[in-house]
Amino acid sequence: MSEEAKRMLGGGALLPKSLSDDRKSSSDDRKSMSGSSLTTAAGKKFIIKSADMKEDMQKEAIDIAISAFEKNNVEKDVAEYIKKEFDKKHGPTWHCIVGKNFGSYVTHETNHFVYFYLDSKAVLLFKSG
Repeated sequence: MSEEAKRMLGGGALLPKSLSDDRKSSSDDRKSMSGSSLTTAAGKKFIIKSADMKEDMQKEAIDIAISAFEKNNVEKDVAEYIKKEFDKKHGPTWHCIVGKNFGSYVTHETNHFVYFYLDSKAVLLFKSG
C-alpha cells in the first residue's frame, strides 16, 4: 500500500507530509477544529495545521501552550511545560516540539497528535511509546 493510501485511511500512524513547509494552508482532512486562523480569549491567534485528536483535547493543548508561553521565554522550556502537563493529565509518553523553523516526521498513537501555530510559533504535540 502506498504512503498516500495509508494517509487517506486516517489511521494516525503516518503524518501527512513533512511539516517544514506546512506554513501554507493544509489540505489534510483529519479531525481538527479549523484550518483557518482563530483567536483565543487571551487574544492569541492560532491555526490548527494538522490533527488526529478530539476537539476538546486540541483546545486543552492550545490553552496549555498559552500558559506555557506566558510562563517561559525559551522554546525548550515551553515544550517541556506542555509535555509534562499532558503526561500528568493523559498519561505518558507525550512528546512536544516548539519553534519557528523545524521539520519532522513522527509516528503517533491514534487520536493523540496535534500540530498548530500559536501566533508565530509552531507546536507539535503527540503521544508515542
